Amino acid sequence: MNGADRLCDTLLVNEVDVCFANPGTSEMHFVAALDRKPEMRCVLGLFEGVVTGAADGYARMADKPAATLLHCGPGMANALANMHNARRARTPMINVVGDHATYHLVHDAPLTSDIESLARPMSHFVRRIATPEDVGPAIGEAYAASLSLPGVTTVILPADCAWGSVEPAQLAPTSVPAAKTVDQATVKAVAEALRKHGGRAAFIMTGSSLRAGPMEMTARICATTGCRMIGQMSNGRIERGLGRVALPKVPYPIDIALGQLKDLDLIVLVGSQVPVGFFAYPGKPGRLIHDSCAVMTLAEPGDDLPGAIAALAEELGATKTAPTLIARPLPDQGALPGGALDADKVCTIVSRLMPENCIICDESVSSGRVFYQQCHTAPQHDYIQLTGGAIGEGIPLAIGAAVACPDRKVIGMQADGSGMYTVQGLWTQARENLDVVTVVFANRTYAILHGEMRAVGVNDFGRNAKLMLNLDEPALDWVGMARGMGVEAARATTAEEFTDLFKAALARKGPFLIEAVI
Repeated sequence: MNGADRLCDTLLVNEVDVCFANPGTSEMHFVAALDRKPEMRCVLGLFEGVVTGAADGYARMADKPAATLLHCGPGMANALANMHNARRARTPMINVVGDHATYHLVHDAPLTSDIESLARPMSHFVRRIATPEDVGPAIGEAYAASLSLPGVTTVILPADCAWGSVEPAQLAPTSVPAAKTVDQATVKAVAEALRKHGGRAAFIMTGSSLRAGPMEMTARICATTGCRMIGQMSNGRIERGLGRVALPKVPYPIDIALGQLKDLDLIVLVGSQVPVGFFAYPGKPGRLIHDSCAVMTLAEPGDDLPGAIAALAEELGATKTAPTLIARPLPDQGALPGGALDADKVCTIVSRLMPENCIICDESVSSGRVFYQQCHTAPQHDYIQLTGGAIGEGIPLAIGAAVACPDRKVIGMQADGSGMYTVQGLWTQARENLDVVTVVFANRTYAILHGEMRAVGVNDFGRNAKLMLNLDEPALDWVGMARGMGVEAARATTAEEFTDLFKAALARKGPFLIEAVI
């Protein structure tokens, strides 16, 4: 038995049984060990950003971490953008980064780099393995940290620690500390403040507070006190649809967000932070609440968020109050849209036809801005989205969600520009025969950047600006790219064509891509 075997066994004893990988030479002993562990599912990504994005999507839906396998510092550097998104989503993840043998580092070989310094900004926990016998403890620590923080962990595995011998041992699951319970004094203080401020107070929520049960309990508190509930701008996972809470989010456009929050005199943070603008804009504030708005923290990330909400409801006598904001069926919505296709029609058709218990992976960016609101009354579903703003996560998120939930249809709402960052993920969808329908909003431009240019006062775009913001010289051929990676695909230019293709894709198993030319 060697260190790589011990690594696999430590993962498996903790029920970490999926590894998203893009290995290199330093990781060959880990690959060989994985080959000896058929209970570990190994999923190859052709680019490291696909690997970490898929691990993010997996853990958001499985409620446990996956492992990743990355090759040295440069391989991890390719993965950093989606490690950043996972960090912002507070997703549990265990990155195993192979490195040169300990005694080889002195030679400063071409792939030698400062892995710790690269990993720390995107990881809550970083640990370099020192010896083969250190492998098990290091992976156990990373597992516990990934769930108790919760968040991204990175373990650096030198090649000689992977191939070095270890003594056989009987392994036990790693103990994970229970989530911290919020103290009663905090609960009482928040309850008193909500009674005082009523309709001028709001919860700002994220994390596990956005599951159906905690949201419904928060809606009972809102019905009792008159306060509001708002999701953080970007969230790891929200359980949504008919019969569940129709939760508004802090919107991305800064003027709309300022309008939403301008009348609040109190915000109560539930695993979240004070709402801020995604970017700074000339003459506009960074914080989206006014200066005299009070801020209270009911629970911090890593705390028992559902438990804190339940305790607050009990303190307010709200546990039996009928909840507000429950999504009810709309009256007859009429026929589906027809005619020339545009982004809003795509969103409407998807929201009306999406199946019960599906998973939405949303990286539609500006094209899908109406989609979240439309899905309040859609069939019940899970909604996972780009969190940290580092584009190129949509296709990988869908991979991970489909691996975690093979019995559920996954629908990827994908902007074309950001999709090109990790388009290689379509190959993984094909190889694993994942049940994913990818809808590409093919506007052939970085439309969000057109909006950002206008937001900073630039309204006339010259030749150079257009060259940097448009994707039409030449136009991207998403059908051709998808088919080249083994994914069936078709193009829609009218609403009728899109409806037919979407219905057909929902009726079949396996990956399918629709290029919606808008």
